[in-house]
Amino acid sequence: MTAIFLHIATPAGGPVAAALARACVRAGVPWSCFLTNDGVRALADPDVVAALKPAVRAVVCEHSWHQHMGGAACPVELGSQTVNSALMVEAGRVVSL
Repeated sequence: MTAIFLHIATPAGGPVAAALARACVRAGVPWSCFLTNDGVRALADPDVVAALKPAVRAVVCEHSWHQHMGGAACPVELGSQTVNSALMVEAGRVVSL
């Protein structure tokens, strides 16, 4: 179970998620994230990728990844919307970006 779940659905949510992720790390708060739709483009930013590394779990929608990022290597776990739902259920709070 995580205290906070970051749901990133737009590229603009990436920098905000990165700042929230770093704040969670500083506060010792467990968190996870899921990137979907064109929000997967946020992973083109190395700062966002680095900020998401300490997550309990960082997952990207596999379909969205292939749709928006083509054959690029994915820097986090590829998963499905079923994973998204499971992470959301396990979270104490959901932040949608």
